[in-house]
Amino acid sequence: MATAVPETKTSESNTPYLLAGAGFLLLLAGSYWGLFRAPRETYMGDVQRIMYVHVPTAWNAMLALTFAFGCAVMSLARGGYRWDARLEAAMEVGVVLSALLCMQGAIWAKPTWGVWWDWDPRLTTTAVLVLAFSGIIALRSFVEDPARRAVWTAVAAIIAYVDVPVVYFSVKWWNSLHQMQSTPETVSKAFHWPLRVNAIGILLLMWGLIALRSRVAALRLERQLQPPPEVVS
Repeated sequence: MATAVPETKTSESNTPYLLAGAGFLLLLAGSYWGLFRAPRETYMGDVQRIMYVHVPTAWNAMLALTFAFGCAVMSLARGGYRWDARLEAAMEVGVVLSALLCMQGAIWAKPTWGVWWDWDPRLTTTAVLVLAFSGIIALRSFVEDPARRAVWTAVAAIIAYVDVPVVYFSVKWWNSLHQMQSTPETVSKAFHWPLRVNAIGILLLMWGLIALRSRVAALRLERQLQPPPEVVS
């Protein structure tokens, strides 16, 4: 007797491609503006230019993982597999952005602090964040049952998300080498536009990639949930 397959299909529209393409073009424009058109910073000189990518990467990494947290809550509350596919996609994109954040921070730290890495609270908590969500993604490959995998992933993601506000507030809670978060009031107007263009660019690219990756995850789940073919004797 055949059983119904839960709905997992995602939209086949071209919107994710358009979002990713627009984001990539904006990122190129903002990076060019920051590298070649914006003025040198008074104290850090050209080293400061990495902030045009580093800061927007940080913003969007936190946003991607916050979206993953929301998907985890919805997955537990509503069931089904749509939210599980979105959770998987958001976690993967969030991990990539967080790993890039660590690498960009190391590039900035070497000329500024004299070392590639320091067990600074901001750096350490960010590394923990990358490892925690990477571990959850790895855990998914060891759980064959889709329903159990969805529940375990959602619970683990909610627990791991506790580190996201810790990362954000670490420079306020502990004595940190890392500078405090910048705001429009603390950044010169000459530096605003490259930051904003890159922030929007990474945001659009991120949403496009999450949408495409969740589509792939949903298609894989659909294949896994198909009933086995009947054997005709």
